[in-house]
Amino acid sequence: MKKGNRARLWISFVLIAGMALFAAGLIGRWYLFERPLPFKSDRVEFRVPPGSSVRSIAQAAQAAGIELNADAMVAAARLAGSTQSLRAGRYSVERGITLSGLLAKLQAGDVVRERLTVVEGIAFREMRALLSAQTELRQESARMSAEELLKTVGAGETHPEGLFAPETYVYDPGTSDLDIYRQAYRAQMKLLQDTWAGRQPDLPYTSPYEALIMASIIEKETGQASERAMIAGVFVNRLRLGMLLQTDPSVIYGMGAAFDGNLRKRDLLADGPYNSYTRAGLPPTPIALPGRASIEAALRPANTSALYFVSRGDGTSHFSATLAEHNRAVDAYQRCCRR
Repeated sequence: MKKGNRARLWISFVLIAGMALFAAGLIGRWYLFERPLPFKSDRVEFRVPPGSSVRSIAQAAQAAGIELNADAMVAAARLAGSTQSLRAGRYSVERGITLSGLLAKLQAGDVVRERLTVVEGIAFREMRALLSAQTELRQESARMSAEELLKTVGAGETHPEGLFAPETYVYDPGTSDLDIYRQAYRAQMKLLQDTWAGRQPDLPYTSPYEALIMASIIEKETGQASERAMIAGVFVNRLRLGMLLQTDPSVIYGMGAAFDGNLRKRDLLADGPYNSYTRAGLPPTPIALPGRASIEAALRPANTSALYFVSRGDGTSHFSATLAEHNRAVDAYQRCCRR
């Protein structure tokens, strides 16, 4: 074979080999980056704690049901230059995603937003415990007193009870717990002011705060949502007449940790600022976090002559305009006395 022909053959071989290597590289890159990852279900969720390595993220994805190779994910992250930029949070991933798509999702921090529900009628201390248990919140209020927390969120009040709206809050992982408190405080104050502006005339409250106190009592006394306005009407009637409110939840709130689940006659006789059996008028502060419906009921109570109500034992109440009728209802539905 002539020298020129051998050179041409060698060049052709080199070119073919180069093309084969290039094609192999493309196939390898596709397999590593662009092949849809096998899933055990159509959608999986997994959590990435702050400070997680690529390998630990891969292991979390594997445990959730994505069949991927941890070594391959580490190599892919290195090739993509994203080993130090994958973000923490809770991720929802659907079947069909590729490794490059997964890495892009992790790098962008495309997380599922967290949800936190503050239930109507809980006490502020329960709200604090709830927020402190949220691992995705940045805990900045943990060492604050209630007074310091109120000042930080812009509240002018000195007692936190009732000031925060019981709602569902959606937030990004890493959000400060103070942002939730601030949002809840502003929401409750706006609701209270808006409802106060549309209140019924001649209500026995001197301020929106007193209406909030009443709303918290309604919240704790209501067993059936449709009865809120009637319960509000009873307590408003009692305030107008100067009668004692005689509401057990206020007494229980005043007892604090001393309450063992059983309210006794001696508890009702023990005087204190929250004992509505010994002191006339409203207690000094709210006794729970009232929701919208209870605030609206406090400011738009039912027009009723009822002064009493007693539980029927099925979640509903019997309302009475006279003590005699009330006593008959107590005999019919309670049939027991406090010790």
